[in-house]
Amino acid sequence: MNELTKPLGALGNLEEIVIRLAGMTGNVMPDIGRKTMVVFCGDHGVTEEGVSAYPSDVTGLMIHNFCKGGAAVNVLSRRAGADVKVVDVGSRLKKLPACVVDRKVRLGTANMAVGPAMEREEAEEAIAIGITIAQELKTEGVQLAGVGEMGIGNTTATSAVASALTGMSVDKLVGRGTGIDDVMLRQKVKVIRKSLAVNQPNKADAIDVLAKVGGLELAAMTGFVLGAASVRLPVVIDGVISTVAAFVAMALSSDVKKYLFASHLSVEPAHRILLDQLGLEPLIDAKMRLGEGSGAVLSFPLFDSAVAVAREMATFADLGL
Repeated sequence: MNELTKPLGALGNLEEIVIRLAGMTGNVMPDIGRKTMVVFCGDHGVTEEGVSAYPSDVTGLMIHNFCKGGAAVNVLSRRAGADVKVVDVGSRLKKLPACVVDRKVRLGTANMAVGPAMEREEAEEAIAIGITIAQELKTEGVQLAGVGEMGIGNTTATSAVASALTGMSVDKLVGRGTGIDDVMLRQKVKVIRKSLAVNQPNKADAIDVLAKVGGLELAAMTGFVLGAASVRLPVVIDGVISTVAAFVAMALSSDVKKYLFASHLSVEPAHRILLDQLGLEPLIDAKMRLGEGSGAVLSFPLFDSAVAVAREMATFADLGL
């Protein structure tokens, strides 16, 4: 990159993208011709506690929306030239549309405010599914993957997992998720505190944390990050939920960080905190909090531009200098 016809470092993050892609893939001139956005889906029993502005039925409706190509992640993926892969690991939808990869572990988690969200074996199964999906993408020739999610109630579970693993106060981590008002925000904080008190997740055991206060899509994303690292597949994480999944994956294997890019900075308060702890700098700050992987795929054109610059710009040697 230093030989290109520009001042040193003048292309900023584009240069960093190319350098990191080269290290991840072992290819000094990386290529990302095939890109895929993976959306993991799951429902959350904790929605019974009134922590979301939307009913849990919306998860199923959005799964159908993904298959019709009408969600934000679909629109942005089309613009970015990326495929969308929808994987159901735990929605309550019993009949799935044809486009969905059915890897359902169970029909949603249990209400973590009264007991564990799932059994440890179920969390492990969801992690294994994520690992397999990542490895399959690599085999299929995918060169850049994004990871996102859909699941009403998942910011509640995410905040609980983040608090359990970091030891940080729930108040500092909880955001408005689907756009809840002040009354519902206070209820959300109360429910997360209760869930942590009831379940007593073991900070030193990331899978225990996932099983007790996490979600199936969160566990699958954790596995996806682990699986991608195992086959040197670069992964672009989305907002706070996929970042928490990356944080859990890091707790299981610190090497995964080498294969991660942070796409954007969510307005959810936990996101900046967790990115700082992971040592990842977001490429975009668009004030988003949608999820689905929308922020991840929004950053894909930056990767295309970075690779194009490395491949197509002239060098000083080309100019005879």
